[in-house]
Amino acid sequence: MKTAVCPGSFDPVTLGHIDIIRRAAAIFDHVIVVVMNNTSKTAMFTQEERVDFLKRATAGMTNVEIDSYGGLLADYTQMKNASVIVKGLRALSDFEYEFQMALTNRKLNPQAETAFLTTSTDYMYLSSSLVKQVAMLGGDIRDFVPACIVDDILRKVRQINSNKI
Repeated sequence: MKTAVCPGSFDPVTLGHIDIIRRAAAIFDHVIVVVMNNTSKTAMFTQEERVDFLKRATAGMTNVEIDSYGGLLADYTQMKNASVIVKGLRALSDFEYEFQMALTNRKLNPQAETAFLTTSTDYMYLSSSLVKQVAMLGGDIRDFVPACIVDDILRKVRQINSNKI
């Protein structure tokens, strides 16, 4: 069985993420979507919230598992016996960073290859940061995230905004 790991911070999960996960699930026998902590970003949602969002957003995908991990991706892939790391690419600017990460992961775990999937053109502009910014400024995020998590995002935004007063 070919297992792939699809890592990310997913803060929050977007329709672009779901597009990549769905397509990876069509290619690989088993896909583990793993919520990782990105030390260069400050998360809006807890790791538990992000896992919950992903579980709800992927509920119909029978070969997709949701997990979280706080260490190195190379260690996680080895621990899960995964042979592929799936990364989504939106633009050329993503490639440079992801290529560097792929080479680092290969050095740390030579048994895992990285596969890049380019996002659908519908989601090329979309990022979790953009979703958070639009939500914080009162914009409509329904076209950007799975419907099942819209209310959770808006609730968190109201909580954050009320704490600023």
